Amino acid sequence: MLELRNIRKTYHVGDTETRALDDMSVAFRERDFVAILGKSGSGKTTFLNIIGGLDRYDSGELIIKGKKTSDFKEDDWDAYRNSAIGFVFQSYNLISHLSIVANVELGMTLSGVPAEERQKRALQVLDQVDLTDHLNKRPNQLSGGQMQRVAIARALVNNPEILLCDEPTGALDTVTSMQIMDLIKELAKNRLVIVVTHNPEIAEKYALRVIRFQDGKIISDTHPHEERPKPDSFSLKKTSMSFLTALKLSFNNLRTKKGRTALTVIASSIGIIGIAVILSLSTGFKTQIDHFQGNTMAEFPIIMTQSSAEIDAANVATMQNLMKEKLLGTTTADANSDEVYLSDPAKTTIVHTNVFTDAYMNYVNKIDPTICSNVGYTRIVGMNMLRDVNGTVTPVSLNSVLASMSSGQGATAASTMTSMANVTSMSSIGLSSYPKELKESDGSYLSKNYDLLAGVYPQSATDLVLVVDSKNTIDLNALKDLGFKTEGLTSIKFTDIVGTEFKIICNDDYYVQTKFGSYLPNNDYHAMYASDKGITVKIVGIVRQKQDVKVGILGSGIAYSDELSQMVVDSDASSAIVKAQKASSNNVITMQPMDKETKASFLSYLGGDATPFMVMVYPRNFADKTAVISYLDAYNNGKAIKDQVVYTDLAGTVTKLTGGIMDAITSVLIAFAAISLIVSLIMISIITYTSVLERTKEIGVLRSLGARKKDITRVFDAETFILGVSSGALGIAIAWLLTIPINAILLHLTGLSGVANLQILQAVLLIAISTVLTVLGGHIPALMASKMDPVEALRTE
Repeated sequence: MLELRNIRKTYHVGDTETRALDDMSVAFRERDFVAILGKSGSGKTTFLNIIGGLDRYDSGELIIKGKKTSDFKEDDWDAYRNSAIGFVFQSYNLISHLSIVANVELGMTLSGVPAEERQKRALQVLDQVDLTDHLNKRPNQLSGGQMQRVAIARALVNNPEILLCDEPTGALDTVTSMQIMDLIKELAKNRLVIVVTHNPEIAEKYALRVIRFQDGKIISDTHPHEERPKPDSFSLKKTSMSFLTALKLSFNNLRTKKGRTALTVIASSIGIIGIAVILSLSTGFKTQIDHFQGNTMAEFPIIMTQSSAEIDAANVATMQNLMKEKLLGTTTADANSDEVYLSDPAKTTIVHTNVFTDAYMNYVNKIDPTICSNVGYTRIVGMNMLRDVNGTVTPVSLNSVLASMSSGQGATAASTMTSMANVTSMSSIGLSSYPKELKESDGSYLSKNYDLLAGVYPQSATDLVLVVDSKNTIDLNALKDLGFKTEGLTSIKFTDIVGTEFKIICNDDYYVQTKFGSYLPNNDYHAMYASDKGITVKIVGIVRQKQDVKVGILGSGIAYSDELSQMVVDSDASSAIVKAQKASSNNVITMQPMDKETKASFLSYLGGDATPFMVMVYPRNFADKTAVISYLDAYNNGKAIKDQVVYTDLAGTVTKLTGGIMDAITSVLIAFAAISLIVSLIMISIITYTSVLERTKEIGVLRSLGARKKDITRVFDAETFILGVSSGALGIAIAWLLTIPINAILLHLTGLSGVANLQILQAVLLIAISTVLTVLGGHIPALMASKMDPVEALRTE
């Protein structure tokens, strides 16, 4: 039973408000055909009340099956309109961008009916109103009578208890009007039908009961019905529109505006295109830098030397996780204060000398070969070399650094070695010994970094190689010191060099003691050369640094393995000259006084100390450098500063510089590109608001079918979601296509290939950002749409 009581109507006359109160009680039978016939629109009271809710109108109280609508919540009204009421409008109110079947299914969609059941019931009611031949058409392809039949089918598909018809024939011709009214009369056999009309002929001909209104008052009722209120047995099934349904509605709407939608998507994608191109270039350049740095890791090892150096105390504290206050008892300056702090360099620097103990050397040798490919050692051990040239034996030398040791200039030589160890900008560090691989399966350092020009790569510790530069050039003094004839020549054939043999003479054969107790080199070269205590070495190959290797550690000249240095040390460690030098504070050759550091260097040269002057650790790749540094730092944990071993990470310095620059450039460019995203967000807000205005009547139709406010919001959020995903995807696609000409241009200008490289994760993230920003931009207009008065929305033209 539907019962109306105490309906009030408000009138506005000038600035004075008056109320006309009508004591009225109207009850409707569950199966009846009632025509409400009135003037001045007063007959529409019931129709409007049920669409908008009594809380929007000063209209008294409506009782439905014993339940007062004053107790209804907003969701209750939505559910009631969806399940209990079927609306037939004068202007049809069909959604133009949906097919006939979709229009009919809309109410069932809101009530959660499965898709298969929706289609089955829609086809049944369309057959009932004789529209089977027009299923795939849209509303604008139908006549007025056919559109009204669709509206009736939509009203019937949820099998409502009440069918409310607002001037169902108002826009139809006479013949079509009769057909529609005959159909409505047939429907009234099993449900309550209320027709609001101004046509008395229709009311008298078809209705079983006619209620006349005039100026808000009932003036007649042909068949009044009195019925006591029924117990409250009212139950409702809540409506709910899924996001997928909202997507379908919005997609169909966007399809009807292809041009505007395409322009919106293109405009919104501009920001994404800019950011995507920037990220692809940034990623590509970082990859190129990482590749370069990865290659140079073999040439730029982590270096530790025994040389003394002045180190700032604050840096030491940072590196070793010790505070400056703990080291020197000083206070930390406050950068935000208004005072100038004074610093005494004498107090804030530490002269630190790395001490390579046996424990430290064992620790380095145990480094994990999975993170470290090579470990190299440079030892200041002199090699007393002779060469037999056509029966003439003459002394030869490998390099000037070790030659200076033979003159007793240990400090100068050590300083030279230190300078080489601290090189950061030279293309070659200039060492003579090459590192040894930790895994034989990795291949030798020489074969990985140097091309073989003649002969073979070293196979044993006594094999030497001659290193030349990129143009096969070498200092003539290097070959002259090795006994090669260079006067008047501009070049020497490879075959004249490869196979040349030398003999390293042990200290006991090379040095003789004078009557004054000093030692001098022996002049009997033939006797020394003939001694079986010597070590025969041979130049087995000529090598040149590979073109793709950016930095090499070997200088031009003879290069040899650390194993050869170890053989010399083992041979000379117990020699007479070494014993004499250990016992004396003077140089046993020049008899000049020596300080402690010079004596240690000279002993190393004589072979009296096997401790290397320099240790070089080569991470396996750039990613493993951090693990290698962590391993080296672990040795220093808990040790006093004097017992710690400080290293130089040349590659790390370059990495921080290049990485910081790239990050800064990328951030600035993205910030500029992001401005277009903000513009896109504002544009989407405007477009969504325009769409709300265009779809006002659709909003009213959805609300009349039981759509909740949140469902209306969801429809427009779904529309902006589609725009956001589309613009993001389009932006990514265009950005990816742009990488093709960008890479071609960069290849031509820089020789770098594949620089612009957009990562999949970046693409997905940018699409997500585009979607979120677009939905945010359209959400406020979507909320505005949800708050529209459904009755006012239906009245909008």
